[in-house]
Amino acid sequence: MIAVKSKKAWELRLYVAGKTQKSVTALTNLKKYCEEYLKGQYVIEVVDLLEKPQLAEGDQIFAVPTLVRKVPEPIRKIIGDLSNEEKVLVGLNIRPAQL
Repeated sequence: MIAVKSKKAWELRLYVAGKTQKSVTALTNLKKYCEEYLKGQYVIEVVDLLEKPQLAEGDQIFAVPTLVRKVPEPIRKIIGDLSNEEKVLVGLNIRPAQL
């Protein structure tokens, strides 16, 4: 019998600035979408720029909250509270755009 190693196929980083309503909403929405569409295949890292402002430069963060999809490549970014499910799913390339 071969053991299958569980691989986290999606690495997501959410940049926030403290626990503002938009930041909390963005994290709640992100967790909901990940559980629904990527269950068991994702890792979410939350970066609070009030605590670690130097981390904003690496991903060129100019507004918060901002979601960065690190893996799978290419890197994609979505700014805002992630309340528009369709835009988030298309933006992360989880679901193709409807024509």
